[in-house]
Amino acid sequence: MKRRRASRWCIVLLAFPVLLGARCAADDPKQGNNLNVMVEEANTLVVGGQKFQVWVADSSEERQRGLMHVTAEEMAALPDGTERGMWFIFPNEMSTRYGFWMRNTIIPLDIAFVRADGKIVTIHTMAPLDERSYYPKAPYRYALEVNANVFSRLGIREGDRVEIPKSLLKTRR
Repeated sequence: MKRRRASRWCIVLLAFPVLLGARCAADDPKQGNNLNVMVEEANTLVVGGQKFQVWVADSSEERQRGLMHVTAEEMAALPDGTERGMWFIFPNEMSTRYGFWMRNTIIPLDIAFVRADGKIVTIHTMAPLDERSYYPKAPYRYALEVNANVFSRLGIREGDRVEIPKSLLKTRR
């Protein structure tokens, strides 16, 4: 009996560092940001005539990770002037109680909260590593994050519409 109990403790003690490591992996910058998947042409949004090539976050895990640990170089505009960003797709309309924060996000970003019909309801510029929440003024179904000040530089404002291709209207999962 004592031998069986001792072997159980040994297994628990050996497994503990593995479990601890798995818990910390999402916040570890060495784990990367999972943007090494190429952005396809189908992942292009248009706002105010400006193209945005976007990574899609449509699972709970992807939405939680967002643009954590992404560098300015990874978010740099493409040679043709197309801006980069992340398109968050929610399975249902989200209320104004659900905002975004910048935990482990090392670059400043703009966020546009977007209704299901493509209308931008709120735009915020968010500071890097800021853990306060940024909330929309109205319910939303999507969010678009881009480099900070891109929306103002391009004259994109609340009330403008995002041209959303059918491939980016719903979750893939």
